[in-house]
Amino acid sequence: MKLLVIGGSYFYGRVFVMEAAKEHDITVWNRGTYSMKEFGVREVRADRHEQPPVCGEDYDAVVDFCAYKAGDVRTTLEHLTGKTGQYILISTVDVYERNPHQIKTEETPFEERLLGGEAGEYIVGKITLERELATVCKERGIPCTTLRPAILYGPYNYAPRESAYIGMLLQNHALPRFTDADGQFQFVYVKDAAHAVLKCLGNEKAYGQAYNLCQDQPVTYESFFDTLKKAAGPEDLAGLAEVPLTVGEAVQQGVPVPFPATAEETHLCDNKKGKTELGMTYTGFEEGMGRTYRAFRNVYVQ
Repeated sequence: MKLLVIGGSYFYGRVFVMEAAKEHDITVWNRGTYSMKEFGVREVRADRHEQPPVCGEDYDAVVDFCAYKAGDVRTTLEHLTGKTGQYILISTVDVYERNPHQIKTEETPFEERLLGGEAGEYIVGKITLERELATVCKERGIPCTTLRPAILYGPYNYAPRESAYIGMLLQNHALPRFTDADGQFQFVYVKDAAHAVLKCLGNEKAYGQAYNLCQDQPVTYESFFDTLKKAAGPEDLAGLAEVPLTVGEAVQQGVPVPFPATAEETHLCDNKKGKTELGMTYTGFEEGMGRTYRAFRNVYVQ
């Protein structure tokens, strides 16, 4: 298939391109921060917010990894004057209404409250774009699909999440042990999320649908650190200090707390629809963290 990937060089998009380039003809539109030419794809330096190029080529699918603001989907399609066979938007499970006691399915209503801060702005943007996608694609007769990943992890993750703790373990020989964290959260291994996109390409079952992407079992900070230590092994754990902290103390001291730390912040989702309709399977967290640890160990330990 002939694919246009918007973004495609940062973590999720990068891993997708690495996988998809094995069997598809790919053009990547991005701002040129990270090159993808080594994977045999065409790159176009473009920013849809600053005079994006007009493109008359036909594409079997557009896969959009970096739509964040209202108008991003419409702007993209206005500049694609050829035929677009499908539009796949990468959204987030954070679009759902906040209710820590409810397991979110794809039918759960969107959050309608205005949440503050950068995270709130991000969520509002994704909700707006999901609605925009449905409207614009209906106007143009383009099948569309939305993927809503939970917390992505894995090699190439530049965000300071699991890599921050791996760095603390390897460089500082220390890890926090949160004494009052009762939150739960869900991960999705980035390669699994990339395969979800591949399963949606040209798949009529996926037209007009949205899918949660999340592993089967929720994780706590305690189980996260236990899994990380299993991935590290005896050599790296020698002399490791585990520092007990409350979540509040961690925040005051600048210790990362990137995942939901309280029951009130817990935000769990159901993944049955993707398993049933797409045939999704998920890498076990211990296996995925092992792969992730080994990849980042090569960065931190020279």
